Amino acid sequence: MKKLFFAAMALLAFSLQIDAQKIGTKDAKVQFDASSPLEPIKATNNSGTVALNTATGDVAARVLIKNFIFKQSTMQEHFNENYLESTKFPNSTLKGKITNLSDVKFGTDGTYNAKIKGTLEMHGVTKDVEVPAVITVKDGVTSFKSDLKIACADYKIAIPSVVADKIAKDVKITIEGALKAN
Repeated sequence: MKKLFFAAMALLAFSLQIDAQKIGTKDAKVQFDASSPLEPIKATNNSGTVALNTATGDVAARVLIKNFIFKQSTMQEHFNENYLESTKFPNSTLKGKITNLSDVKFGTDGTYNAKIKGTLEMHGVTKDVEVPAVITVKDGVTSFKSDLKIACADYKIAIPSVVADKIAKDVKITIEGALKAN
């Protein structure tokens, strides 16, 4: 009887551990698009970090600003030195929680719309955000994609009047990747 009790407890602990699985990636693709009708301004960073606790819905993401790569080195230089000031503000972070966690079935293949509510910190400014995400589970692999728009002014990113027509005032940020068990 005692052995049966301990076996049942071990099975319960194992199943709780699976339910409380933490998954993440260190190579999320983050795209930045500040294009205007006058000029394409796009960059990609392939080293975003994302962590997700499937039991609680807690989400955390971080991107190193200087790792954004532009097609033109001059744009990259201005982005890091003048706009995002990557030496002074090296990271951007998102911390939040999936508010509709019960709609996402991490153990079942499918595509799920998730809503993340939290804070986005960029350029030394932290703002409350609501971020939509699409979570896809296929053959045991969880992937995600999320698009959000931010206003440069909200994060005290100054755009000189000389180039104001060439840079979008609202920037589109896309983050996507596959999450694996830690």
